[in-house]
Amino acid sequence: MPSSDNPFSAGKQALGYLYQFRYALLQTLRLPEKTVCFIEKDDDIDFSDPEEGRILASLKHKAPGDALTDLSPDFWKSVRIWLDYYLKNDISTDPVSFFLFTTGQVVVGSLLEVFLPKGEKDDALPNRVRNVLAGSDSRLIKKTTDLLAKLPDDKWADFFRRITIFDSQERIQDIPKLIMNERFRPIRDQFRLPVYERLEGWWNNACIDLLTNKRVEPMRGFEVSEKLAALAQEFRDDSLPIDFEDAEPKNGVSPETDDRYFVRQLRGIGLKSERIRRAILDYYRSFQQRNSWLREMADLSGELETYDDRLVDEWARLREIVFEELKDDAPEELLQKTGRELLNRLTTSDHSNLRIRPQVRATFVTMGSYHMLANDEEPRVHWHPRFEKRVEKILRGRDS
Repeated sequence: MPSSDNPFSAGKQALGYLYQFRYALLQTLRLPEKTVCFIEKDDDIDFSDPEEGRILASLKHKAPGDALTDLSPDFWKSVRIWLDYYLKNDISTDPVSFFLFTTGQVVVGSLLEVFLPKGEKDDALPNRVRNVLAGSDSRLIKKTTDLLAKLPDDKWADFFRRITIFDSQERIQDIPKLIMNERFRPIRDQFRLPVYERLEGWWNNACIDLLTNKRVEPMRGFEVSEKLAALAQEFRDDSLPIDFEDAEPKNGVSPETDDRYFVRQLRGIGLKSERIRRAILDYYRSFQQRNSWLREMADLSGELETYDDRLVDEWARLREIVFEELKDDAPEELLQKTGRELLNRLTTSDHSNLRIRPQVRATFVTMGSYHMLANDEEPRVHWHPRFEKRVEKILRGRDS
């Protein structure tokens, strides 16, 4: 792990981007649902609301104990960004505000106190700003001073009255708990963290899409509310979250070379390669999903065992029906076809007993669970009508 003073470490920059995403989520949840949010447009975060106007927000996640003084680079760099926007756009009559959100604290008695929410910006502010900037020989400050020279004197008051500093803001590690405390009260306590993790994962992916132009539309407050409501629904008594519907093994899928018992069973009924590939995916997704449920809900273990027993019972009932007309001397082609029919009917059935909970309708959960049962050392389900007689040949490649 790189040391904290490593000049090549990107840790602080990475933390800044993560803070940007997380803080944007916090503010989007706090602001009216009509609010839209851009990331890295004209500032770190860009909020717009048809009633409240537009906010260009700079974010600074500083070290604990960091203070903002009159010549703090964080503030004056943000001023330069806002001023550049102000000079390029005629916003004299537009409700545009410039916010600095920082985990640092403004020093008492400094010029920056004026920009706190309760600060008073009087007519003397422009001269106070000039006097402060004149006392610095910093190249960064000089860039801001040079840009301010382009601002007409009669615009100084208008520009600086739009600036607000929100200091002592929540640190990155405190935001999840804050969001859960403010917005997750209708959600059971034991489910709040899993819901938050899913919400943030969705939000981060959407922000990345926005930054890479995969997404054109800004993030919207009502969109976040809808996503939160949908996630909360997954943790009701009649449902469970589905997270692995599109997951695939890192090493890919190989129907031709996979030698697991459940795959051998599928070959034993003449299933084609593409359907075996689907079965392997169902197995993988179901395995991952069930493990995820157990990590988040330890008390689900007994429910999963009961679910497996129910699947076995439903399989046995249907097997008796599908295999009933088979004669002892039925040819292998018919045996394999009948085995496929059993598999097909379970795959396409919408019987409520095949769901772990009433609102869990993902087929991969059911069929993946069946393949897990078929993969046991002593398989609890099978597909070939003569499986018991041919188990050694089907599973272990031996002649019976």
